[in-house]
Amino acid sequence: MKEYDIIVIGCGPAGSGAAKTAAERGLNVLVVEKRAEIGAPKRCGEGLSRSSLKRMGIEFDRKWVRREIIGASVYAPNGKMLRVDYKEGPEGWVIERKVFDKYLAEKAAEAGAKILAKTEATEVKRTENGITVVLESQGSKWKAKSPLIIAADGVESKIARALGLNTTLSLTDVASSVQFEMTAIDIDPDRIELYFGNEVAPSGYAWIFPKGEKTANVGIGVRKPWAKKSALLYLQDFIQSKPGLKKGSILEVNSGGVPVGGLLENMVADNLIVVGDAAHQVNPIHGGGISEGFIGGKLAAEIASQAFEERDFSSAFLEKYNKLWWEERGKALLKLLKLREVVERLSDEELNWLAEYLKGEDLIDLARSKGLKRLAKILMKKPKLIKLAKKLL
Repeated sequence: MKEYDIIVIGCGPAGSGAAKTAAERGLNVLVVEKRAEIGAPKRCGEGLSRSSLKRMGIEFDRKWVRREIIGASVYAPNGKMLRVDYKEGPEGWVIERKVFDKYLAEKAAEAGAKILAKTEATEVKRTENGITVVLESQGSKWKAKSPLIIAADGVESKIARALGLNTTLSLTDVASSVQFEMTAIDIDPDRIELYFGNEVAPSGYAWIFPKGEKTANVGIGVRKPWAKKSALLYLQDFIQSKPGLKKGSILEVNSGGVPVGGLLENMVADNLIVVGDAAHQVNPIHGGGISEGFIGGKLAAEIASQAFEERDFSSAFLEKYNKLWWEERGKALLKLLKLREVVERLSDEELNWLAEYLKGEDLIDLARSKGLKRLAKILMKKPKLIKLAKKLL
């Protein structure tokens, strides 16, 4: 049986963030990824902001960039457009997720982590000395042992459940998303487009993220019980409503669930830290989890390093991770969760009314969990929204 200091299960951004940081701290790290290709299938619009990359501490590399984002067009239900212009240069990029995720994995491997794709953790068992993991890879089975597991195995983490940590989400906290990579379409290649409204995407939004002059990720995310049909049908209806889209061709289809709410207070158990989508570390507004997951993984590795220094892998010691993550990212995400809970309760008529008071700069602030008081003051102009507005204060 092979022994490692840490076994990371899952090699998305969260797993790579954990593995890279732990290996840099001198720990012997194994990373297993059940999929045959790291970064595939992609399940997001592939947007990455400059501020997110800075928080991640990752060096920019043009090889994973498809398009710079120099602005955004945000549409209210009645079609009114709020124009967002970034005055300090590109706000971020539309990336090629398959390339980017492999780039992160390469950095983890260069730091010393051992990464195995198409290798699944089929069983985990806690013993007196740590965790034994049964691994299956291309028809063969073998065992590995570690005093600490970092679970980065996605929404509804089976590893967390198997080791006694409940990460279950309610249906209302999971967005169902579908995305087409489309080409031969008419778009503004330099601006992302976001569409809101209960007819277009109830409790969610539709997006167009350019990847070239005539190519873009076109997707939608919706949530129950507000959504009365599947995300696929909403996306098909959205595309048919846009002449510049409906004439296009579909190069790739991706779908999945995104944990956009229900932030976990506890992400640890004996010998276990949960990170990324498995720990619901996702922006509640737009559903992005690349940077949140990577940072969650980094912080987990920092606590793991301390655990090795003390030789203490108990939940009582690993509780430090909860405190660190909530201080570093949890509080900001909680503000965004409150914002989402307010916005999703607005009717289309109220969203149209709100759009008359907001400017592009306001949307930038709100996306950064700022400007909540200003939004509350606007909502209070309508007597029936006063109670709702107070949730932002």
